[in-house]
Amino acid sequence: SFITLRRARSGARRARHRHQMSSGASPGGQAPPDGAEAKYNMKNPAVKRIAQEMREMSRDVDPCYHAEAVEDDIFEWHFAILGPEDTEFEGGIYHGRILLPPEYPFKPPSFMLLTPSGRFETNAKICLSISSHHPEHWQPSWSVRTALLAVRSFMPTAPEGAVGSLDYPADERRELAAASRERPPEFGNSESRRALIAEVHAKMLTRWEAMRAAKREREDVARAEAAAEAEASRLNDAYDLDDTAAWVRTNALRRVALQMPDELLRDAMAVAAALTRRCNAPSRGGGGGGDAE
Repeated sequence: SFITLRRARSGARRARHRHQMSSGASPGGQAPPDGAEAKYNMKNPAVKRIAQEMREMSRDVDPCYHAEAVEDDIFEWHFAILGPEDTEFEGGIYHGRILLPPEYPFKPPSFMLLTPSGRFETNAKICLSISSHHPEHWQPSWSVRTALLAVRSFMPTAPEGAVGSLDYPADERRELAAASRERPPEFGNSESRRALIAEVHAKMLTRWEAMRAAKREREDVARAEAAAEAEASRLNDAYDLDDTAAWVRTNALRRVALQMPDELLRDAMAVAAALTRRCNAPSRGGGGGGDAE
């Protein structure tokens, strides 16, 4: 089950932590898997670069994506990205797999999406300018982080017949985005890989919930500011602006502070602030005060 896989992954993490502490290694960041020194040549440019990116990815967290190498193969990574805001992919959690070549970073990685999105085929290598389909465009300075940002930015673009691309209607993509949050995709028969995917999914679900709450708060603030500006415009049309603003500053807030609930007081203060901004704005004739319009 989902919970069992997460527990298995957590147990493996605790075991690796104990190994690091007993050997004197730093537990901070995602270190190369246990036994990597014996399995890989740590002086190899690809291995060194991948180990560096693993540490950076763990240290510099971005709420829009997450990626980790599997425990038994640092050349295979699993990732998840959040669908871009204000698109039909918003709210989606899209998992994928990255395979890094032995020549990395001098040759590009290949990408495979595991979550249905309506934009990319699943379980098939996708064609992007930063993928193995276009090695002529790849730059060694790019990284897994660069690639994840590119995949996310490509999602709302037109497919234009690219290999592995789909062009589902927006409504179907929204349905797939909502469904993607329900559970992580199943991939392969390896319990450790499935546990990793489940853990990544849980992290991204938490981040999505936090981002959704922050967006709602921003929208509430924007609505309150718009309402305050509208009320200021109404008062400006009905009364002399300078006299109205002065009255609010000297009398209204003092009165409502004694009589109104806190939420109404905040609204009144917002209106007063909007009126003050209009009073201080230059008029069309270049003078101060008077009609701000």
